[in-house]
Amino acid sequence: MKRLFLFAPLAFAPTSVRAADRKPNFLILLSDDAGYADFGFQEKCAPELKAVTPALDKLAGEGARFTDAYVSGCVCSPSRAGLLTGRYQQRFGHEQNIPAGYMKGGLPLDEKLMGDQLKPLGYASGIVGKWHLGYPEAYWPGKRGFNQSYIFLQGQRKYTPLAKQQPNQIFLENGKPVPDEGYSTDRIGDAACRFMEAKKDQPWFLYVSFNAVHMPLEGREEDMKKLEDIKPPLHRKYVGTMKAMDDNVAKILAKLDALGLAKDTLVIFTNDNGGQTANSASNAPLRGHKGQVWEGGTRVPMVMRWPGVITPGRVIKDPVISLDFATTFLAAAGGKALPEHKLDGADLLPLLKDSKSLPERPLFWRSGGKNGIAAVRSGDFKVVWNRGTDDDKPHLFNVREDISEAKDLSAENPDKLKALLGSLAAWEKETIDPLWGKTAKGEAPGEE
Repeated sequence: MKRLFLFAPLAFAPTSVRAADRKPNFLILLSDDAGYADFGFQEKCAPELKAVTPALDKLAGEGARFTDAYVSGCVCSPSRAGLLTGRYQQRFGHEQNIPAGYMKGGLPLDEKLMGDQLKPLGYASGIVGKWHLGYPEAYWPGKRGFNQSYIFLQGQRKYTPLAKQQPNQIFLENGKPVPDEGYSTDRIGDAACRFMEAKKDQPWFLYVSFNAVHMPLEGREEDMKKLEDIKPPLHRKYVGTMKAMDDNVAKILAKLDALGLAKDTLVIFTNDNGGQTANSASNAPLRGHKGQVWEGGTRVPMVMRWPGVITPGRVIKDPVISLDFATTFLAAAGGKALPEHKLDGADLLPLLKDSKSLPERPLFWRSGGKNGIAAVRSGDFKVVWNRGTDDDKPHLFNVREDISEAKDLSAENPDKLKALLGSLAAWEKETIDPLWGKTAKGEAPGEE
């Protein structure tokens, strides 16, 4: 196959190409607001959810499951901004959910997303599903390095066709509205398959951004009939919505097999933030939920599969974060980020290929600016500091031994507390104030 190299004036440049017939493809499957426990491959999964997640359970068995995986944000939009840039979103002010209909900006235009990062290395890039990174057209995927897109702009929408067309909730294919027909999760799965078919002859990156299982929960009618014994009704809807997503994961992976691309593709499944327990998600055994910097707000289920590279059935306990994806993809594709566009993630290839442990490093979380809630983890220890709340003091936990963050060790280990707080303070000097939300100057407090 003839390789395609596109050279553009970006902050990313090709280096040596790995010795293989073709560069690897990268497929991210992202669920929305799902609980840490709510997949068959997780230890605390409820039976009714294990029964409806066989495709993801199979994916975990064919690859590696991560016990200490994180995303960079505790709510939807900031987490996605970090994932797609490979940079802490606090560096560029994308720290809180974009207010619904906000037309003053989005993910800053000088930030380079994965599509732009991989384009010089010959990659086609696609996104299907939820965008949530900017409403003005200049911020849409087609202007951010994606060759193909099938998306809706807002942070949530109905799964079934809209009774009234909402500009930010309708699906746009390459920027053009398409008829609002069918169940959204099925539409996302079908669009993912179309992209892989269209780009099968060149390396590609595909970001599948399910809105499942974000509210308003709606299972497919035929599934809900089979789940009538599940109570209460809200949980039944949650399980039904999860089943539709797993079915579409199966469809996407089957298409990958049919195209003969499975062995050439690094597949990653994870969730965008901690589970929304008010919508029936379970984060057991973690403390907290979406919107918090306890483990239940930022620790997520994560699976990676790459035949011939990742040994099936591995359980990886090294702390990893979604920021690592961009760095890892560039390394696997034979490229690297240049110094003027600093990436915050680690290259996971030695961990995935050779089982080499990652060097210890601090991981950071913050929501609400420099006076907002914050956390830092390094090694086995984590500090949670809920600034601006009734519990405005730092707490220290050994999250390796105390995953539920039940025993505060700050009094008995003041040196570790001081060191982690110093690391957090140094990192915060590299961040800016939020561009919107309740802590942004002059901006509306409302967030979706």
